[in-house]
Amino acid sequence: MKSYLLKGGAIVNEGKIFHSDILIENSFISKIDKNISHPTAEEIKLDGLYILPGVIDDQVHFREPGYTHKANIATEAAAAVAGGTTSFMEMPNTNPPALTQELLQNKYNIASQASLANYSFFMGTSNDNLEEVLKTNPQNVCGVKIFMGSSTGNMLVDNEKTLRNLFSKVELLIAAHCEDEKTVKDNLAEALKQYGENIPANQHPIIRSDIGCYKSTSLAFDLAREYNTRFHVLHISTAIETALMSKEKLSKNKRITSEVCVHHLYFSEKDYAQLGHLIKCNPAIKFESDREAIWEALLDDRLDIIATDHAPHQWDEKQQVYTKAPSGLPLVQHSLVMMLNFVKQGKISLEKVVEKMSHAPAVCFNIEKRGFIREGFKADLAIVDLNNDWKVQKNNILYKCGWSPLEGKTMHSKVIHTFVSGQLAMYNGQLQTSVRGERLTFERN
Repeated sequence: MKSYLLKGGAIVNEGKIFHSDILIENSFISKIDKNISHPTAEEIKLDGLYILPGVIDDQVHFREPGYTHKANIATEAAAAVAGGTTSFMEMPNTNPPALTQELLQNKYNIASQASLANYSFFMGTSNDNLEEVLKTNPQNVCGVKIFMGSSTGNMLVDNEKTLRNLFSKVELLIAAHCEDEKTVKDNLAEALKQYGENIPANQHPIIRSDIGCYKSTSLAFDLAREYNTRFHVLHISTAIETALMSKEKLSKNKRITSEVCVHHLYFSEKDYAQLGHLIKCNPAIKFESDREAIWEALLDDRLDIIATDHAPHQWDEKQQVYTKAPSGLPLVQHSLVMMLNFVKQGKISLEKVVEKMSHAPAVCFNIEKRGFIREGFKADLAIVDLNNDWKVQKNNILYKCGWSPLEGKTMHSKVIHTFVSGQLAMYNGQLQTSVRGERLTFERN
């Protein structure tokens, strides 16, 4: 494997920004020091650029197998790498859903041949597959996913006995989508009475309400505490849910952790008028007061991780009436630059972005030797220009679906190079499509 010597960049890592060289050998960071020399390594000058640990996205939907008209592992992993995301964890609601070990392994087989980024896949749950779930290997599978609220590719787990069995018996991390199904159904019935099929997009945060989120999240927290489950709650979207979160510092021993997604930090109910169903997602993008509360909880460390819940659908699907337009939006190519826009605004520090998008996922999931710029760790790096304005446009969107809710928006930073497991996966904005990511492994007992 080729060696690389990175010269002149500013490293952002573990709360500090400092200038140093980085030597990459055999997929690892072998040396961090000033004025490194190496007789055979390819030298890349990074003057004026910032070296970040690659983003680790703990929640994506890449749609393969079964929904490859929307996306596939190859296209979406390439989009991820173009945006500085070097590792992803993908959800089980494909077709067929990953509810057996054989079906789960099939997704790993596809990724090993197709993925430009490093990868892991969640094992799925249903009301009757506990035996299969308990076979999951904690050393090479990121976790177990429960849909406590129905979403795209219905895998709803609503049986209390099943939930108790999962929370009491599963030893590896359980991640959950939390929305109370009865609350959502009751609210939808009211909206249908009022509007018929033509429910306005701005009713989505009322139908999938804060109360629906809170009921389900609080139930999951109660179960996790009762059984001391390693529990991770996904895409927190409401102010009232943040009151459940602890300010306990994230460590490998923290038992209940949380995630916020970039769209809940970026959009609010004000954006439905322009974007409509393009930003319809579950849980819903809610109100400005919720967005402000989520930001506060992120900055005071009640929320541990920033992710995307990248969930592409075709443009035509999104143009349908409310009851038929699917939920989800594509974001994995743009999550890092979205957060770097907030750095420019003074909303969050660059060091905090790296903490929440790289360090925290690695700690939360006990990922082996990734998420930090350290000697002996895998060389997963995003190298960015913090002063490079560009617009999101059709011709630079890499998602298979071909659109983004950010079209026309100016990003003030740009990912220039990306390293994946020591391989130069993108150089000067050009993807190196022959590169293949590695399967993530986890340091767990």
